[in-house]
Amino acid sequence: MKLLRLISTWLLLISTPILIHAGEKNQLNLKWTKLSDLPALTGQSQALGVAGPFTGIANNTLIVAGGANFPQPVWETEKQYFNDIFVLELSSQSDSLRWIKGNFFDQPIAYGASIETPYGLLCMGGRDAEQVFDSVFLLNWDNQENRLTRSELPSLPKPCAHGYAAIIGNTVYLAGGQSGPGLESAMKNFWMLDLTPFQQENDTSTMHWQELPSWPGPERAFNITVAQHNGQENCIYLISGRRLKDAGTEELQYNFLRDVYEFNPSIYKNTQKKQSAWRRRKDVPVCVMAGTGAAIGQSSIFLFGGADGSLIYQVDKLRDRHPGFPKKAWAYHTITDTWIEADSTPVNQVTTRAINWGDKVIIPTGEVRPRRRTADIWQVQLEEKPYEFGLLNSGTLIAYLLSMLLIGFYFARRNKNTDDYFRGGQRVPWWAAACSIFATMLSSITYMAVPARAYATNWEYLLGYPAIFITAAIVVYFILPFFRRIDATSAYEYLEKRFNRLTRLVGSGMFTIFQIGRMAIVMYLSALALATITPFNEVEAILAMGLLSIIYSTMGGVEAVIWTDTIQTFVLLGGALLILFFTLFNIDGGFSTLLSTASEYGKFHMVNWDWDMHSYTTAAFWVLILGSLAQNMISYTSDQAIVQRYMTTSSEKLAKRSIWTNGVMGVLAGLLFFFIGTALFVFYQTHPAHLDPTFKNDSIMPLFIVRELPVGIAGLLVAGIFAAAQSTISTSMNSTASALVVDFIRPFITNKSDGYYLNFSRSFTFCFGLLGTIVAVLLASADIKSLLEQFFAFIGLFGGSLGGLFLLGMFTKRATGRGAFTGAIIGVIVLYLVQSYTDTHLYLYTFVGVSACFVGGYVSSLLLGGAKSDISGLTVFDLKIKK
Repeated sequence: MKLLRLISTWLLLISTPILIHAGEKNQLNLKWTKLSDLPALTGQSQALGVAGPFTGIANNTLIVAGGANFPQPVWETEKQYFNDIFVLELSSQSDSLRWIKGNFFDQPIAYGASIETPYGLLCMGGRDAEQVFDSVFLLNWDNQENRLTRSELPSLPKPCAHGYAAIIGNTVYLAGGQSGPGLESAMKNFWMLDLTPFQQENDTSTMHWQELPSWPGPERAFNITVAQHNGQENCIYLISGRRLKDAGTEELQYNFLRDVYEFNPSIYKNTQKKQSAWRRRKDVPVCVMAGTGAAIGQSSIFLFGGADGSLIYQVDKLRDRHPGFPKKAWAYHTITDTWIEADSTPVNQVTTRAINWGDKVIIPTGEVRPRRRTADIWQVQLEEKPYEFGLLNSGTLIAYLLSMLLIGFYFARRNKNTDDYFRGGQRVPWWAAACSIFATMLSSITYMAVPARAYATNWEYLLGYPAIFITAAIVVYFILPFFRRIDATSAYEYLEKRFNRLTRLVGSGMFTIFQIGRMAIVMYLSALALATITPFNEVEAILAMGLLSIIYSTMGGVEAVIWTDTIQTFVLLGGALLILFFTLFNIDGGFSTLLSTASEYGKFHMVNWDWDMHSYTTAAFWVLILGSLAQNMISYTSDQAIVQRYMTTSSEKLAKRSIWTNGVMGVLAGLLFFFIGTALFVFYQTHPAHLDPTFKNDSIMPLFIVRELPVGIAGLLVAGIFAAAQSTISTSMNSTASALVVDFIRPFITNKSDGYYLNFSRSFTFCFGLLGTIVAVLLASADIKSLLEQFFAFIGLFGGSLGGLFLLGMFTKRATGRGAFTGAIIGVIVLYLVQSYTDTHLYLYTFVGVSACFVGGYVSSLLLGGAKSDISGLTVFDLKIKK
């Protein structure tokens, strides 16, 4: 009771900060930098610039090819088309950029579409004064020989000019345009070219353009086409454009379009109703025909210019008094389907492209008003808004972190032997064990990622949570009795009794390696989010989480871990409730607006009744149920971090109660987190100016915490993110130490005092915690990050097999050690093949691994045989289920 009073007092103190607002609302600021001027073209003494060039970046070099302009005096001359090609090496400093004159095209050409690909700048269509072309080719700059290369590709299905292209992976999409010199030939073309064959020794013989269903709107040219992620998939966005009005409708001839459409390639691929891949999105506030657009961040599209058509019928009257196209940028958010005015711009260049270059955008040359081009090359960058975490937030966070150390000191004096250190002397209350299981399985990644998933998609993944109850029933009635019966400190003791020592050592060893990786990944991914909202950088956040967890875990053992988990459960769940409260409080109309807006956008959609032959690639109902069941079975049967909690209570009855309680907590928490994600969607859908494109989608909850919540409350909720991370980290430290001592030290170093093994336990806890922290710091290094990610992906293959071994031992009589070991290898191989060569949904990976190990192990046992051993009481067939 004394400890509970301390916990209650601590929570009260840090939960009552002064309600000062955390920060100002977000404003988007675009930084424009002039890079260089396009040189004068052939036959012209001045650098006038061009409109409609093929332009893009290849080998870190900007290419500007072809284009058209009006020679001086512009109102007395005809439009002139060019075949000049210029390149600009962007790797140099901006004050020393140097243009190089490239080759010439065979003929003058302009107003084609171009897009960067892994193989060069793809150029499509185009026109001159008399005709429109259907040619397609790749341009590439050879940095060694300073020359431009050209590779011919299959022609377009029709000639096309004034269209716009985008790319997803190896697939290029070309939308809109006109097939003849006049706008009356505007098309509803939507063409696709798969460049994969070109990757195979430049083979173009099997490449061809495919005509896809077009958008559910009118034909057009001068549209904008951009590829961006919509929270679920990478999609193509068709924006604005211009067409002739239907004959006889009005005197004015042009129809200035503001409509927006989204094409989802995954829906097109996996459904029979191909047209359903298109859906209408919110109109852009003004027409932005012939404008420039680029994807910025994970789910934003910025339009840096475009013509609104407001003065198009006064061009001849205004001439050089024309003010130019509106100097205004727009931002569209694909998840919330909202438009905002992004920022004013120094110039509005149309009939050119906005080219992504790292976190910057290059906008070369283009038209700034009728008949006037510009030679300017601009670089645009979205500036990150600095955030001051503040003294009160910092104080709240520090108070939490120091309190974790105090708990470690408190329990250090209670550890007399390894039973105290690893099982808490079996004196842990059942509800604390339940909280520890809950906190262990709920890492900071889940704490942030689940609301982020609901924010970006819908409630489909909530269906996986009821599988916890199915798992809990299986564990309570079939699995828990095995561990209690053998009085296990390590889960892998069962594998030796059921199979052989080799299986135990392999299982324990794989668990240890996996947990080191898990610690590192949890710390690293949590640090990525924390570094954007706290005074810590990534490495400092990793060190804060890792070193503090090492201290209290090493000193206090499993009791310290369980009680800190319990506090962290209250912190993170209390924090989640506060986020939901403040989100609803800041939504105009509150709960009713949340329900209506979320329903309008399908955010409460929960069941995907997909049973066709491709459903294994989607979040179908059966995929989520089987995948969640397998994931939970692995955790509850083969994860020492969870099994260890079974053994800290004083009786099997109380252990069962902790498992059921954790199940209830897990489902309720899942519902809470999904509701938070939906509330965040509605908040940002109704307050789009508060979104920050520089934040990743998975950091939407941290963004809300630091930008929308009162100071002090924000600090408390950031502590909740730390809490979710530390609960996973500290548990991994203690459980790996217990596995190593019990499975590798005690069996081989015998006849030692318990104090001897206790010292080993503390040393292992410290060493593995330190190792996990070091690996997390290495992950933050770009040089080694990809190598470590591949290693952890490989280690992850063994999780399914580990769970399969336990189920094989418990639910079969004829499985042998030799067969089990073979089954584990089969499980790893099958899962690797499924991951590498199929489109199977990742939720099914664990189910595939468990099933392959179970079936492969059973069949191998029948074929290979093995030494007979006494398995009495080690299978469910000998188990008497207690009510």
